[in-house]
Amino acid sequence: MRHLPDADPGTPDGRSATRYLGWLIWRYRPTVLLAMALGVLWMLCQAAVPAIIGLAIDAATAHQGRPLLTWCLVLFGVGVVQSVANICRHRLTVVNFLGATFTTIQVTVRQAGRLGSALPRRLDTGEVVAIGTSDIRQIGSAIDITARGTGSLVAVVTVTVVLLVTSVPLGLVVVLGVPLLMAVVGLLIRPLHRRQQQTRERQGRLTGRAADLVGGLRVLRGVGGEAVMAERYRTESQELRVAGVRTARVEALLEAAQVLLPGVFLVLVTWLGARFALSGDITVGQLVSFYAYAAFLVAPLRQLTEALDKITRGHVAGRRVVAMLAARTDLPDPAAPVAHLTGELADPESGVVIRPGEITAIVATVPADAARIADRLGRYAEGGTAGGRPLSEFALATVRERVLVADNDDRLFTGPLHADLDPQGSGSLPAALHAAAAGDIVEALPDGLDSAVAERGRTFSGGQQQRLRLVRALVADPETLVLVEPTSAVDAHTEARIADRLVTARAGRTTVICTTSPLVLDRTDRVCFVDGGRVVAEGSHHGLLDAEPRYASTVLREDR
Repeated sequence: MRHLPDADPGTPDGRSATRYLGWLIWRYRPTVLLAMALGVLWMLCQAAVPAIIGLAIDAATAHQGRPLLTWCLVLFGVGVVQSVANICRHRLTVVNFLGATFTTIQVTVRQAGRLGSALPRRLDTGEVVAIGTSDIRQIGSAIDITARGTGSLVAVVTVTVVLLVTSVPLGLVVVLGVPLLMAVVGLLIRPLHRRQQQTRERQGRLTGRAADLVGGLRVLRGVGGEAVMAERYRTESQELRVAGVRTARVEALLEAAQVLLPGVFLVLVTWLGARFALSGDITVGQLVSFYAYAAFLVAPLRQLTEALDKITRGHVAGRRVVAMLAARTDLPDPAAPVAHLTGELADPESGVVIRPGEITAIVATVPADAARIADRLGRYAEGGTAGGRPLSEFALATVRERVLVADNDDRLFTGPLHADLDPQGSGSLPAALHAAAAGDIVEALPDGLDSAVAERGRTFSGGQQQRLRLVRALVADPETLVLVEPTSAVDAHTEARIADRLVTARAGRTTVICTTSPLVLDRTDRVCFVDGGRVVAEGSHHGLLDAEPRYASTVLREDR
């Protein structure tokens, strides 16, 4: 049995939703094709049962004991094959469902990582949430239903042929009736498809609105805009409710059609079969077979309509996934990336040069200038260089692996604290907790490192979150670590401890700290002072205090 998820999800075909679903089927073709084959065998066994029962009844009415026993044994054998085939088919369809689901999760998460900071600008929050909470399941169901759908289609065709051979009029009723039923269902599928798409779009926008409302609640209360935003949310939620009701109305009609139309079809076939039996055109056993076939056809017909419904839903979900895969980052990879990232990291725009193995501080009269330099050094914006080569010549994954930028916009993730801080289980977590002076945070938690982190770490104070983010950055132990204001939310005593321990923890490793804290600056190897976006002075902290009045003014007013 296949182990899921696969280590490498592969490269999806994102040209359209249909091609994406086709790529998933091709990727899992061994299990998909085997599930289809077992689905066909399962349905054919069911389709054979009415014929066998009819033959057994004819043998019984003719008082033929041996043929009756033979047909009973054949019926038992077909039942056993049907049961085994159904169990194996179901097992494989679960594999297909999980495979398609996991693969979609992997490719979308990989794309989210590739988009990075461009993700919020390319996709609404609601769109991303909808993919993670709903669309992946719809896509899995679309792949899952292929086995039952194929088996049902083959069963309907087989039964049609059997009925045509037995009685041409009854066979024609089936030949004409089945396409008519599917056409009626198709008339409902099209508006359902359209309304599902509209409902999903509204749901995505409303989810994004809710995220904005919750995230900016404090600001809204401060400016008196809480009532306005709440009313806007209320209006949009009612619009979503109306759209949901309209979609549900079509879904209800589809569900009713799935029961009513096959039922009418069953009554018609039974009535015609009874007339033919009375006239002597068919035997009693054939009449029973026709009735059983008419009853049996209800199941494959419902499964065919279910297949259409699920494939339609999967197509709608696939559109959203394809839209995400089509989004492009602001920082594309080069066509022929340079293999090795070596040499001094630098920002020519500001004149900042980072020497390997040193702890370098960047002090800017305007803090935003330092943050922009950090973005360029980590290639969150273009302009940085390594060894004289633009960082844009290297694969983005290479830059991310070698240079880690940690700032105060980083978030803690929901889940066990130890998994958030050390997801790879590197074993360096205790040392990182000590370096970031965060041991007391863990000790105060009821379950220590096994304690659950609330959404965005809201149960921790600002200073605690800052220290935990620093822990995570130190555990990653990148070749070059760029820290943006890593101690701005902690008290002076804690800041002094962090400054001392950070020097030890990053000894011999290239470290950049964007800060104006004298406690931190005093322990760095070199300080680059930036004024007006350019480096105007370099040296030690104390040397710059004596030689550069603007530097002294910048850092001493921040002294705590």
